[in-house]
Amino acid sequence: MAPRTPKSVVKVDVTKQPWEQDSPLHNRWHPDIPPVAQVSVEELFRVETIDWTGGQILDNDSAEDVKNMDLSRVHYLSGPIRVMDEAGKPAIPGDILVVEICNLGPLPGDEWGFTGTFDRENGGGFLTDHFPSATKAIWHFDGIFAYSRHIPGVRFPGLIHPGLIGTAPSKELLDIWNSRERLLVEETPSLTLCSSLHTRPLANLPLAKGALLGKIPPGSSQWQAIANEAARTIPGRENGGNCDIKNLSRGCKVYFPVFVEGANLSMGDMHFSQGDGEVSFCGAIEMSGFLELRCEILRGGMERYMTPIGPTKLHVHPLFEIGPLEPRFSEWLVFEGVSVDESGKQHFLDASIAYKRAVLNAIHYFSNFGYSKEQVYLLLSCCPCEGRISGIVDAPNAVATLAVPTAIFDQDVRPKRGTPSAARVIQQANVPKCVYEGKLPITKVLSLE
Repeated sequence: MAPRTPKSVVKVDVTKQPWEQDSPLHNRWHPDIPPVAQVSVEELFRVETIDWTGGQILDNDSAEDVKNMDLSRVHYLSGPIRVMDEAGKPAIPGDILVVEICNLGPLPGDEWGFTGTFDRENGGGFLTDHFPSATKAIWHFDGIFAYSRHIPGVRFPGLIHPGLIGTAPSKELLDIWNSRERLLVEETPSLTLCSSLHTRPLANLPLAKGALLGKIPPGSSQWQAIANEAARTIPGRENGGNCDIKNLSRGCKVYFPVFVEGANLSMGDMHFSQGDGEVSFCGAIEMSGFLELRCEILRGGMERYMTPIGPTKLHVHPLFEIGPLEPRFSEWLVFEGVSVDESGKQHFLDASIAYKRAVLNAIHYFSNFGYSKEQVYLLLSCCPCEGRISGIVDAPNAVATLAVPTAIFDQDVRPKRGTPSAARVIQQANVPKCVYEGKLPITKVLSLE
Protein backbone atom coordinates (compact mmCIF):
# COMPACT_ATOMS: atom_id res chain seq x y z
CA MET A 1 0.00 0.00 0.00
CA ALA A 2 1.44 3.40 -0.95
CA PRO A 3 2.25 5.73 1.95
CA ARG A 4 -0.38 8.34 2.67
CA THR A 5 0.25 12.04 2.24
CA PRO A 6 -0.55 13.87 5.49
CA LYS A 7 -3.70 15.96 5.45
CA SER A 8 -2.81 19.58 6.25
CA VAL A 9 -5.12 20.84 9.01
CA VAL A 10 -3.20 23.86 10.36
CA LYS A 11 -0.84 26.01 8.28
CA VAL A 12 1.11 29.01 9.59
CA ASP A 13 3.04 31.88 8.06
CA VAL A 14 6.06 32.94 10.15
CA THR A 15 6.05 36.36 8.48
CA LYS A 16 2.66 37.12 10.04
CA GLN A 17 1.74 38.01 13.62
CA PRO A 18 0.01 35.25 15.65
CA TRP A 19 -3.37 37.01 15.44
CA GLU A 20 -3.01 37.37 11.65
CA GLN A 21 -2.77 33.64 10.91
CA ASP A 22 -5.37 32.15 8.57
CA SER A 23 -5.93 29.31 11.05
CA PRO A 24 -6.64 31.03 14.40
CA LEU A 25 -4.14 30.30 17.19
CA HIS A 26 -4.63 30.45 20.95
CA ASN A 27 -2.42 30.92 24.02
CA ARG A 28 -4.72 29.92 26.87
CA TRP A 29 -6.48 26.73 27.98
CA HIS A 30 -10.28 26.83 28.10
CA PRO A 31 -13.04 24.35 27.14
CA ASP A 32 -14.95 26.98 25.15
CA ILE A 33 -12.17 27.78 22.68
CA PRO A 34 -13.68 26.23 19.53
CA PRO A 35 -11.80 23.73 17.36
CA VAL A 36 -10.25 25.01 14.14
CA ALA A 37 -10.05 21.60 12.46
CA GLN A 38 -11.42 18.07 12.65
CA VAL A 39 -9.66 14.75 12.06
CA SER A 40 -10.68 11.11 12.16
CA VAL A 41 -8.81 8.27 13.86
CA GLU A 42 -6.12 6.61 11.75
CA GLU A 43 -5.99 9.72 9.54
CA LEU A 44 -2.46 11.07 9.06
CA PHE A 45 -2.54 14.84 9.48
CA ARG A 46 -0.04 17.70 9.56
CA VAL A 47 0.00 20.64 11.97
CA GLU A 48 2.33 23.64 11.65
CA THR A 49 3.29 25.86 14.57
CA ILE A 50 4.99 29.21 15.09
CA ASP A 51 7.62 29.56 17.82
CA TRP A 52 6.26 29.89 21.34
CA THR A 53 6.85 33.65 21.52
CA GLY A 54 5.06 34.40 18.26
CA GLY A 55 8.15 35.83 16.56
CA GLN A 56 9.22 38.14 19.38
CA ILE A 57 12.81 36.80 19.24
CA LEU A 58 14.98 37.66 16.22
CA ASP A 59 18.02 36.07 14.60
CA ASN A 60 20.53 38.75 15.60
CA ASP A 61 23.31 39.44 18.10
CA SER A 62 21.31 41.35 20.69
CA ALA A 63 19.46 40.07 23.77
CA GLU A 64 17.21 43.12 24.07
CA ASP A 65 14.32 41.16 22.54
CA VAL A 66 14.60 38.53 25.27
CA LYS A 67 14.89 41.18 27.97
CA ASN A 68 11.74 42.98 26.83
CA MET A 69 9.66 39.97 25.82
CA ASP A 70 5.94 40.11 26.63
CA LEU A 71 5.34 36.91 28.59
CA SER A 72 1.58 37.50 28.68
CA ARG A 73 1.50 36.48 25.01
CA VAL A 74 2.81 32.91 25.31
CA HIS A 75 2.58 30.05 24.38
CA TYR A 76 1.05 30.20 20.89
CA LEU A 77 -0.72 26.93 20.12
CA SER A 78 -2.07 25.41 16.92
CA GLY A 79 -5.54 23.94 17.39
CA PRO A 80 -7.76 22.93 19.02
CA ILE A 81 -8.32 19.88 16.82
CA ARG A 82 -11.50 17.83 17.26
CA VAL A 83 -11.01 14.06 17.00
CA MET A 84 -13.72 11.69 15.71
CA ASP A 85 -13.89 7.88 15.60
CA GLU A 86 -14.55 5.66 12.54
CA ALA A 87 -18.30 6.10 12.93
CA GLY A 88 -18.04 9.88 13.04
CA LYS A 89 -18.58 10.11 16.79
CA PRO A 90 -16.30 12.39 18.84
CA ALA A 91 -14.00 11.44 21.66
CA ILE A 92 -15.87 11.99 24.95
CA PRO A 93 -14.82 12.65 28.55
CA GLY A 94 -13.41 9.50 30.09
CA ASP A 95 -11.79 8.32 26.86
CA ILE A 96 -8.07 8.26 26.22
CA LEU A 97 -6.77 10.02 23.12
CA VAL A 98 -3.73 8.21 21.71
CA VAL A 99 -1.54 10.56 19.69
CA GLU A 100 1.23 8.99 17.61
CA ILE A 101 3.99 11.36 16.52
CA CYS A 102 4.89 10.06 13.07
CA ASN A 103 7.16 12.86 11.92
CA LEU A 104 8.20 16.38 12.90
CA GLY A 105 10.80 19.03 12.15
CA PRO A 106 11.52 22.71 11.56
CA LEU A 107 9.43 24.58 9.01
CA PRO A 108 11.16 24.65 5.60
CA GLY A 109 12.86 28.01 5.09
CA ASP A 110 12.91 28.75 8.84
CA GLU A 111 15.68 26.42 9.97
CA TRP A 112 16.98 28.25 13.03
CA GLY A 113 16.16 28.57 16.72
CA PHE A 114 17.14 30.32 19.92
CA THR A 115 17.94 29.68 23.57
CA GLY A 116 17.91 32.34 26.26
CA THR A 117 17.67 33.44 29.86
CA PHE A 118 15.10 35.99 30.93
CA ASP A 119 15.88 39.14 32.87
CA ARG A 120 15.45 38.56 36.60
CA GLU A 121 12.63 41.13 36.70
CA ASN A 122 10.83 39.59 33.70
CA GLY A 123 10.44 35.87 34.21
CA GLY A 124 13.74 34.98 35.82
CA GLY A 125 14.61 31.31 35.78
CA PHE A 126 16.10 28.34 37.61
CA LEU A 127 19.47 30.05 38.27
CA THR A 128 18.30 33.65 38.08
CA ASP A 129 20.17 34.63 41.25
CA HIS A 130 23.40 33.74 39.50
CA PHE A 131 22.40 34.86 36.01
CA PRO A 132 20.07 37.87 36.37
CA SER A 133 20.68 39.30 32.89
CA ALA A 134 18.83 38.46 29.70
CA THR A 135 21.00 36.45 27.31
CA LYS A 136 20.47 34.72 23.97
CA ALA A 137 22.13 32.18 21.71
CA ILE A 138 21.09 31.63 18.10
CA TRP A 139 21.30 28.13 16.64
CA HIS A 140 21.24 27.07 12.99
CA PHE A 141 20.35 23.61 11.75
CA ASP A 142 22.49 21.46 9.50
CA GLY A 143 20.27 18.45 8.84
CA ILE A 144 19.89 16.71 12.19
CA PHE A 145 22.65 18.81 13.82
CA ALA A 146 22.60 22.21 15.55
CA TYR A 147 25.46 24.68 15.91
CA SER A 148 25.74 28.25 17.21
CA ARG A 149 27.95 31.21 16.42
CA HIS A 150 27.44 32.28 20.04
CA ILE A 151 28.67 29.01 21.58
CA PRO A 152 31.49 27.80 19.32
CA GLY A 153 33.06 24.38 19.54
CA VAL A 154 29.86 22.39 20.08
CA ARG A 155 27.65 20.53 17.62
CA PHE A 156 25.00 17.95 18.42
CA PRO A 157 22.03 16.11 16.92
CA GLY A 158 18.60 17.29 17.95
CA LEU A 159 15.77 15.23 19.38
CA ILE A 160 12.94 17.34 17.95
CA HIS A 161 9.75 17.45 20.00
CA PRO A 162 6.78 19.63 20.94
CA GLY A 163 7.43 21.24 24.31
CA LEU A 164 3.68 21.67 24.67
CA ILE A 165 0.90 19.32 23.58
CA GLY A 166 -2.34 18.46 25.33
CA THR A 167 -6.11 18.19 25.39
CA ALA A 168 -8.54 20.88 26.52
CA PRO A 169 -9.68 20.92 30.16
CA SER A 170 -13.30 20.65 31.18
CA LYS A 171 -14.84 23.58 33.05
CA GLU A 172 -14.64 21.52 36.23
CA LEU A 173 -10.94 20.83 35.75
CA LEU A 174 -10.25 24.46 34.80
CA ASP A 175 -11.89 25.60 38.04
CA ILE A 176 -9.73 23.13 39.97
CA TRP A 177 -6.57 24.52 38.35
CA ASN A 178 -7.48 28.12 39.08
CA SER A 179 -8.55 27.39 42.65
CA ARG A 180 -5.48 25.43 43.69
CA GLU A 181 -3.02 27.81 42.00
CA ARG A 182 -4.70 30.88 43.45
CA LEU A 183 -4.64 29.27 46.90
CA LEU A 184 -0.92 28.61 46.52
CA VAL A 185 -0.28 32.27 45.71
CA GLU A 186 -2.46 33.51 48.58
CA GLU A 187 -1.10 31.13 51.21
CA THR A 188 2.57 31.49 50.27
CA PRO A 189 3.37 35.10 49.33
CA SER A 190 6.80 34.28 47.98
CA LEU A 191 9.13 31.40 47.24
CA THR A 192 12.71 31.86 48.38
CA LEU A 193 15.24 30.15 46.16
CA CYS A 194 18.22 28.94 48.19
CA SER A 195 19.52 31.65 50.52
CA SER A 196 18.96 34.73 48.39
CA LEU A 197 16.15 37.22 48.77
CA HIS A 198 14.96 36.71 45.22
CA THR A 199 11.38 35.58 44.77
CA ARG A 200 9.57 34.27 41.71
CA PRO A 201 5.84 34.03 40.99
CA LEU A 202 4.45 30.84 42.45
CA ALA A 203 1.87 30.57 39.68
CA ASN A 204 0.71 32.50 36.64
CA LEU A 205 -2.97 33.13 37.29
CA PRO A 206 -5.51 33.97 34.54
CA LEU A 207 -4.69 37.20 32.74
CA ALA A 208 -6.77 38.81 30.03
CA LYS A 209 -3.83 40.92 28.81
CA GLY A 210 -2.16 39.24 25.87
CA ALA A 211 -4.79 36.49 25.55
CA LEU A 212 -5.45 35.04 22.09
CA LEU A 213 -8.50 32.77 22.03
CA GLY A 214 -8.68 31.30 18.55
CA LYS A 215 -11.99 31.99 16.83
CA ILE A 216 -13.40 34.00 19.76
CA PRO A 217 -13.66 37.64 18.55
CA PRO A 218 -11.28 39.86 20.58
CA GLY A 219 -13.10 42.41 22.72
CA SER A 220 -16.43 40.58 22.62
CA SER A 221 -18.28 39.75 25.82
CA GLN A 222 -17.51 36.06 25.24
CA TRP A 223 -13.82 36.86 24.80
CA GLN A 224 -13.76 38.86 28.03
CA ALA A 225 -15.47 36.11 30.03
CA ILE A 226 -13.11 33.40 28.73
CA ALA A 227 -9.94 35.52 29.01
CA ASN A 228 -10.66 36.27 32.68
CA GLU A 229 -10.70 32.58 33.64
CA ALA A 230 -8.68 30.76 30.95
CA ALA A 231 -5.59 29.03 32.31
CA ARG A 232 -2.12 30.18 31.34
CA THR A 233 -0.04 27.68 29.39
CA ILE A 234 3.12 28.02 31.51
CA PRO A 235 2.97 24.78 33.56
CA GLY A 236 2.16 21.22 32.62
CA ARG A 237 -1.02 19.89 34.19
CA GLU A 238 -3.40 16.90 34.04
CA ASN A 239 -4.10 17.52 30.35
CA GLY A 240 -0.42 17.35 29.41
CA GLY A 241 0.43 20.85 28.25
CA ASN A 242 3.83 22.43 28.77
CA CYS A 243 5.66 19.39 30.14
CA ASP A 244 8.83 19.94 28.07
CA ILE A 245 9.59 16.24 27.78
CA LYS A 246 12.29 15.83 25.16
CA ASN A 247 11.42 12.20 24.44
CA LEU A 248 8.07 13.09 22.85
CA SER A 249 9.63 12.69 19.43
CA ARG A 250 9.35 10.52 16.28
CA GLY A 251 7.64 7.21 16.89
CA CYS A 252 6.33 8.24 20.30
CA LYS A 253 2.76 7.51 21.41
CA VAL A 254 1.16 9.75 24.01
CA TYR A 255 -1.97 8.72 25.92
CA PHE A 256 -3.93 11.83 26.87
CA PRO A 257 -7.00 11.92 29.13
CA VAL A 258 -10.06 13.37 27.41
CA PHE A 259 -12.04 15.99 29.37
CA VAL A 260 -14.25 17.58 26.67
CA GLU A 261 -16.17 16.31 23.68
CA GLY A 262 -13.82 15.94 20.71
CA ALA A 263 -10.74 16.05 23.01
CA ASN A 264 -9.69 19.39 21.42
CA LEU A 265 -5.99 18.64 20.96
CA SER A 266 -3.56 21.59 20.77
CA MET A 267 0.20 21.84 20.39
CA GLY A 268 3.11 24.23 19.97
CA ASP A 269 6.41 25.32 21.54
CA MET A 270 8.47 23.22 19.13
CA HIS A 271 12.02 22.36 20.23
CA PHE A 272 14.92 21.25 18.04
CA SER A 273 16.73 20.02 21.15
CA GLN A 274 16.47 20.28 24.92
CA GLY A 275 18.32 19.11 27.99
CA ASP A 276 16.42 17.54 30.86
CA GLY A 277 14.98 20.33 32.99
CA GLU A 278 15.25 23.05 30.32
CA VAL A 279 17.10 24.87 33.09
CA SER A 280 17.37 28.36 31.60
CA PHE A 281 13.52 28.57 31.22
CA CYS A 282 13.70 29.91 27.66
CA GLY A 283 15.95 26.98 27.44
CA ALA A 284 15.37 24.58 24.59
CA ILE A 285 16.33 25.42 21.03
CA GLU A 286 13.00 27.14 20.37
CA MET A 287 11.72 27.12 16.79
CA SER A 288 8.74 27.04 14.46
CA GLY A 289 7.93 23.58 13.20
CA PHE A 290 5.55 20.93 11.97
CA LEU A 291 4.14 17.67 13.30
CA GLU A 292 2.60 14.76 11.41
CA LEU A 293 0.27 12.87 13.70
CA ARG A 294 -2.20 9.99 13.86
CA CYS A 295 -4.84 9.53 16.59
CA GLU A 296 -6.76 6.69 18.15
CA ILE A 297 -9.55 6.74 20.76
CA LEU A 298 -9.64 4.27 23.66
CA ARG A 299 -13.24 4.37 24.83
CA GLY A 300 -13.51 4.54 28.63
CA GLY A 301 -9.74 4.28 28.89
CA MET A 302 -9.27 6.74 31.73
CA GLU A 303 -11.00 4.52 34.27
CA ARG A 304 -9.08 1.43 33.16
CA TYR A 305 -5.59 2.83 32.73
CA MET A 306 -5.24 6.09 34.67
CA THR A 307 -5.31 6.05 38.47
CA PRO A 308 -6.60 9.30 40.02
CA ILE A 309 -4.06 10.83 42.40
CA GLY A 310 -6.35 13.35 44.09
CA PRO A 311 -9.87 13.76 45.41
CA THR A 312 -11.54 13.60 41.97
CA LYS A 313 -11.35 11.36 38.93
CA LEU A 314 -9.95 14.34 37.01
CA HIS A 315 -6.58 14.17 38.78
CA VAL A 316 -4.96 11.92 36.19
CA HIS A 317 -1.98 12.42 33.92
CA PRO A 318 -0.84 11.35 30.46
CA LEU A 319 1.56 8.51 29.83
CA PHE A 320 3.71 7.87 26.79
CA GLU A 321 5.84 5.37 24.93
CA ILE A 322 9.31 6.52 23.88
CA GLY A 323 9.93 6.29 20.15
CA PRO A 324 12.81 4.30 18.62
CA LEU A 325 14.78 7.28 17.25
CA GLU A 326 17.02 9.43 19.43
CA PRO A 327 20.68 10.51 19.57
CA ARG A 328 22.99 7.86 20.98
CA PHE A 329 26.06 8.69 23.05
CA SER A 330 28.47 6.29 24.74
CA GLU A 331 30.62 8.63 26.85
CA TRP A 332 29.30 11.03 29.47
CA LEU A 333 30.51 13.26 32.29
CA VAL A 334 28.11 13.07 35.21
CA PHE A 335 27.80 15.84 37.80
CA GLU A 336 26.27 15.24 41.22
CA GLY A 337 24.32 17.59 43.47
CA VAL A 338 22.80 17.16 46.92
CA SER A 339 20.09 19.08 48.75
CA VAL A 340 22.45 21.58 50.40
CA ASP A 341 22.05 25.09 49.02
CA GLU A 342 24.79 27.60 48.17
CA SER A 343 24.82 29.05 51.70
CA GLY A 344 25.47 25.61 53.16
CA LYS A 345 21.93 25.22 54.50
CA GLN A 346 20.69 21.66 54.67
CA HIS A 347 17.33 20.86 53.04
CA PHE A 348 15.35 17.66 53.55
CA LEU A 349 15.35 15.46 50.42
CA ASP A 350 14.88 18.50 48.18
CA ALA A 351 15.43 17.26 44.62
CA SER A 352 15.14 20.78 43.15
CA ILE A 353 18.04 22.03 45.29
CA ALA A 354 20.03 18.91 44.44
CA TYR A 355 19.49 19.38 40.70
CA LYS A 356 20.37 23.05 40.96
CA ARG A 357 23.68 22.15 42.59
CA ALA A 358 24.40 19.56 39.88
CA VAL A 359 23.82 22.19 37.20
CA LEU A 360 25.98 24.75 39.02
CA ASN A 361 28.76 22.18 39.35
CA ALA A 362 28.62 21.50 35.59
CA ILE A 363 28.66 25.21 34.75
CA HIS A 364 31.75 25.75 36.90
CA TYR A 365 33.48 22.73 35.39
CA PHE A 366 32.98 23.57 31.71
CA SER A 367 33.99 27.19 32.26
CA ASN A 368 37.51 25.80 32.64
CA PHE A 369 37.51 25.04 28.91
CA GLY A 370 37.25 28.57 27.61
CA TYR A 371 33.51 29.12 27.82
CA SER A 372 31.77 31.88 29.71
CA LYS A 373 29.39 30.69 32.39
CA GLU A 374 26.49 32.16 30.41
CA GLN A 375 27.47 30.03 27.41
CA VAL A 376 27.56 26.88 29.53
CA TYR A 377 24.25 27.68 31.20
CA LEU A 378 22.48 28.00 27.85
CA LEU A 379 24.25 24.93 26.48
CA LEU A 380 23.16 22.74 29.39
CA SER A 381 19.60 23.89 28.85
CA CYS A 382 19.41 22.84 25.20
CA CYS A 383 21.97 20.08 24.53
CA PRO A 384 20.89 16.42 24.90
CA CYS A 385 22.01 16.07 28.52
CA GLU A 386 20.29 13.64 30.90
CA GLY A 387 18.96 14.62 34.33
CA ARG A 388 18.14 12.09 37.02
CA ILE A 389 16.83 11.96 40.55
CA SER A 390 19.42 9.40 41.55
CA GLY A 391 18.51 9.13 45.22
CA ILE A 392 15.41 10.23 47.12
CA VAL A 393 15.45 7.99 50.23
CA ASP A 394 18.69 8.66 52.10
CA ALA A 395 17.76 11.48 54.47
CA PRO A 396 18.56 14.29 54.56
CA ASN A 397 20.14 14.47 51.07
CA ALA A 398 18.41 13.87 47.80
CA VAL A 399 20.96 13.23 45.08
CA ALA A 400 20.45 14.53 41.55
CA THR A 401 22.76 13.99 38.60
CA LEU A 402 23.30 15.73 35.29
CA ALA A 403 25.01 13.66 32.56
CA VAL A 404 26.57 15.59 29.67
CA PRO A 405 27.64 13.74 26.49
CA THR A 406 31.30 14.52 25.84
CA ALA A 407 30.99 13.97 22.08
CA ILE A 408 29.15 17.29 21.60
CA PHE A 409 32.44 19.18 22.17
CA ASP A 410 35.23 19.56 19.62
CA GLN A 411 37.85 19.09 22.38
CA ASP A 412 38.48 16.55 25.12
CA VAL A 413 36.65 17.88 28.18
CA ARG A 414 37.46 15.05 30.56
CA PRO A 415 39.56 15.75 33.68
CA LYS A 416 43.26 15.30 33.02
CA ARG A 417 46.66 16.53 34.14
CA GLY A 418 47.67 20.05 33.23
CA THR A 419 45.62 23.00 31.96
CA PRO A 420 42.64 22.46 29.62
CA SER A 421 43.60 23.27 26.03
CA ALA A 422 40.94 25.92 25.40
CA ALA A 423 42.85 28.78 23.78
CA ARG A 424 40.99 28.42 20.49
CA VAL A 425 37.60 29.18 22.06
CA ILE A 426 38.59 31.75 24.68
CA GLN A 427 37.29 35.18 23.65
CA GLN A 428 36.22 33.91 20.23
CA ALA A 429 32.56 34.55 20.98
CA ASN A 430 30.05 34.96 23.72
CA VAL A 431 26.30 35.04 24.00
CA PRO A 432 24.54 38.41 23.60
CA LYS A 433 23.85 39.75 27.10
CA CYS A 434 21.92 42.73 28.45
CA VAL A 435 23.01 44.82 31.40
CA TYR A 436 20.96 43.89 34.44
CA GLU A 437 19.30 47.00 35.82
CA GLY A 438 17.29 45.61 38.73
CA LYS A 439 18.17 45.04 42.35
CA LEU A 440 20.38 42.10 43.21
CA PRO A 441 19.87 40.17 46.48
CA ILE A 442 21.59 41.69 49.52
CA THR A 443 23.09 38.30 50.22
CA LYS A 444 24.66 36.49 47.31
CA VAL A 445 26.78 33.74 48.77
CA LEU A 446 28.06 32.16 45.59
CA SER A 447 28.89 34.40 42.65
CA LEU A 448 29.25 32.83 39.23
CA GLU A 449 30.00 36.12 37.46
